[in-house]
Amino acid sequence: MLRAALVGFGSSGKTTLFQLMTSAKETGRAAHGKGDVSIGISKVPDARLDRLTAMYNPRKRVPATVEFTDLAMPAGTGGAAALVDVVAYKNADALVHVVRAFEDPAVPHPGGAIDPARDAQAMEDELILADLGLVERRLERLDKDLKKNRSADLERERDVILLCKTALEEGRPLRALDLKGDDLKRLRGFQFLSAKPLLIVVNLDESHLAGGIDRAIDRTGLTPFLSRASTAAVAVCAKIELEIAQLEAADAAAFLKDLGLTESGLDRVIRATYDLLGYMSFFTVGEDECRAWSIARQTPAQLAAAEIHSDIARGFIRAEVVGYDALVGRGSMAACREHGEVRLEGKDYVVQDGDIINFRFAT
Repeated sequence: MLRAALVGFGSSGKTTLFQLMTSAKETGRAAHGKGDVSIGISKVPDARLDRLTAMYNPRKRVPATVEFTDLAMPAGTGGAAALVDVVAYKNADALVHVVRAFEDPAVPHPGGAIDPARDAQAMEDELILADLGLVERRLERLDKDLKKNRSADLERERDVILLCKTALEEGRPLRALDLKGDDLKRLRGFQFLSAKPLLIVVNLDESHLAGGIDRAIDRTGLTPFLSRASTAAVAVCAKIELEIAQLEAADAAAFLKDLGLTESGLDRVIRATYDLLGYMSFFTVGEDECRAWSIARQTPAQLAAAEIHSDIARGFIRAEVVGYDALVGRGSMAACREHGEVRLEGKDYVVQDGDIINFRFAT
């Protein structure tokens, strides 16, 4: 399951967005670590799963899910340091920074004027500062370990950590480092906050929607910031969309249309997170269940099988695969077989977005 952790300064609308993402009904599971952490599960909207469910009329429809984490950050410099020991933040696949772009005299911004670019950089600095503390502590430990037992592995780890220290002291996030192979694995093992892909969610005024929600980001001054590695942005009006989320589906669709929106804020944030991380979905279908599974792009079939169950991956024989468009176009799996559109693939087959897969495996 994809995991995303929310960060943001006070009065940014971070908690409102968290409620929007999780419908505020599936929260409350505490995470181990410091602080009062809220964790909510969001169902990934996917029209393809809706269509497959209509075809098979299964007993269960199970969408892919994203786990969102929210934690109140202490005010002032160094607030991000509170996140480094929170398991849900360390284990997150990406950080979602909610940046305020809305005006509200009743809710003053802690920094004074509304300035999304300033806030984005300030949070980046917080994450860098938090990671620098971790790096310095790790270097102290490595120096002690090297005096006791010098090894090539410890020396290489020290070289990588020193490279991280240099980047952080220069004000560069660790996601900007071009590490590969074993060095990249070493970096991931430390779960540094600034090494995680970063999605900026710009929380807009309703008045900003009139000019087009996609163009709103261009007016925030964030363009230079977004040119950095593994960094992306999406715009929402969380306050309005939280109200829309309370409406019936037909009324919500009409309200979105009146605002000139073609999809909800949830859809945009999920899609942007998937794109940033390189994720996609494949499906399993049948009379019992139609289900979407989230995997990284370029995932081979045997690893995709492990998402369902480790026993399937362990006993993997073949993957029976048909493309979504082919299945929907033919109307049934039997028709796809008749036209030679169902393929048998091996364990190294790279799963494609929208594949419908039946895994054959030995028990």
